[in-house]
Amino acid sequence: MKHVPAICLLFIAGFSLLSAQDRITGNLKASRSPVLAQNGMVATSHPLATQVGLDILKKGGTAVDAAIAANAALGLMEPTGSGIGGDLFAIVWDSKTQKLYGLNASGRSPKALSLDYFRKEGLEKIPSHGPLPVSVPGAVSGWFALHEKFGTLPMADLLEPAITYAEKGFPLTQLIAWYMGNSIPFFERQGFPNIRETYIAQNGGRLPGEGEIYRNPFLANTYRAIARGGRDAFYNGAIAKTMADFIQSQGGFLSVEDLATHTAEWVTPVSVNYRGYDVWELPPNGQGIAALQMLQILEGFDFSNIPFGSPQHLHLFTEAKKLAFEDRAKYYADPDFADVPVETLLSDAYAESRRSLISERAGKYEAGEISAGETIYMTTADRFGNMVSLIQSNYRGMGSGMVPPGLGFMLQDRGELFSLKEGQANTFAPGKRPFHTIIPAFITRDGKPWVSFGVMGGDFQPQGHSQIVMNLIDFGMNLQEAGDAPRWDHTGGSSPTGETGGTGAIRIESGIPYETVRDLMDRGHQVRFARGVYGGYQAILWDSAQKVYHGASESRKDGQAAGY
Repeated sequence: MKHVPAICLLFIAGFSLLSAQDRITGNLKASRSPVLAQNGMVATSHPLATQVGLDILKKGGTAVDAAIAANAALGLMEPTGSGIGGDLFAIVWDSKTQKLYGLNASGRSPKALSLDYFRKEGLEKIPSHGPLPVSVPGAVSGWFALHEKFGTLPMADLLEPAITYAEKGFPLTQLIAWYMGNSIPFFERQGFPNIRETYIAQNGGRLPGEGEIYRNPFLANTYRAIARGGRDAFYNGAIAKTMADFIQSQGGFLSVEDLATHTAEWVTPVSVNYRGYDVWELPPNGQGIAALQMLQILEGFDFSNIPFGSPQHLHLFTEAKKLAFEDRAKYYADPDFADVPVETLLSDAYAESRRSLISERAGKYEAGEISAGETIYMTTADRFGNMVSLIQSNYRGMGSGMVPPGLGFMLQDRGELFSLKEGQANTFAPGKRPFHTIIPAFITRDGKPWVSFGVMGGDFQPQGHSQIVMNLIDFGMNLQEAGDAPRWDHTGGSSPTGETGGTGAIRIESGIPYETVRDLMDRGHQVRFARGVYGGYQAILWDSAQKVYHGASESRKDGQAAGY
């Protein structure tokens, strides 16, 4: 070790935050500075999609126009996490009415599929892949609902950039190339039809790697049909018939009637006040209120004396998560089929009763008693003051493995998240929306917009939302630093699918001190390490005093925040 430079010694010793500690500004947890702009901002998980959204803003489009265009591009450029075979949720701040609007564009289960079918087939859980977990894809209905209410530019203009990229091709980014290189061979080994024709044959007979050009002319044709024929081009006619016929040929139940009768739904966002800031989520069938329940519990602790990443910080956070997720397993479901007690779950009194159960040791909890790998997240903002928080997903990775012939996309497997146990809130039923993990979020202050944000990543999402809120409010981090700070994830406990578990385990990202790990073990927590489970963050903050947008993008992904 003689004459080894000091910087090498730091790396040998395992100091993973060296570059952050070198930052002259002192933002120790930030990979880079926030992006600043006055006229508009787009933050997505792919730089080219971000530029597509930014171009739409520069042409005079609204934040909703930019969000649709960028989401269409992501369906092409990041098919491992999104696409028109999946669902969509959004929260929109409208500058004209000075209000938040929520959109639930999740699809329902096939009407011809029954709980009895699963029982007769001897299934205790809905399969992860194949035709049975396929529910109606809601994303396209979400685009048109958003566009009708808040869009200005023609839909054809919004889809044209994605169509051009699909036909001419674009280079695969590092992370997406890795995911596709794992997913596509898996689906081929399962023998699912149309995988090779859609993802490989169109690219010279070989799946492109990082930096190589990828094309999807089938998807270009589908987008062009939607641009010409509108919403009905997808949910009625040839495309709908192709989807339904294919799924039924594979032993599934999706029908043209299921597609034709699908509608997106405008819903009222719900909120809790966290230390003077209103944090907004969408009500079930999503899990957004789990983040609000966690924050309600955590607000009762004084974090001004609890440092970030300390044992007490992670312990209290984990216990709040366990409590909220037990309620999630019992109560969260499609409100058309179950009475979800949202108001009670978010009340101060209920939070106090749940908070009182937390001790200095790791606990195991049950739901409160009440009377009565992969997704994309993106956000946009425009010069008019509108902001969009949007999340879209096919669920487990690329989805079900079911690729309708000639359409260029895979259908979601969101139906896997139903429970097959009778009598539960989330038990499967025909025409029912499954419990949903994908959730957009928003923060207002004194009735004005402050932060549009989200953190994709399955069960991690409410935990990620709560961590971001605390990083901004409790620990005073800037927008980029709040997303770059080390994360942790608690896995285990009960699930809306009917599964139950013990106290579970905390998975720790690098950057959390080992002293914290040892202390958590002493409190009875199981602590593990994992990579790739800590979600993907994008955010836009509005500084009303300076009239400036701040943008941030996830350092763990390929994405970009950009403004003008």
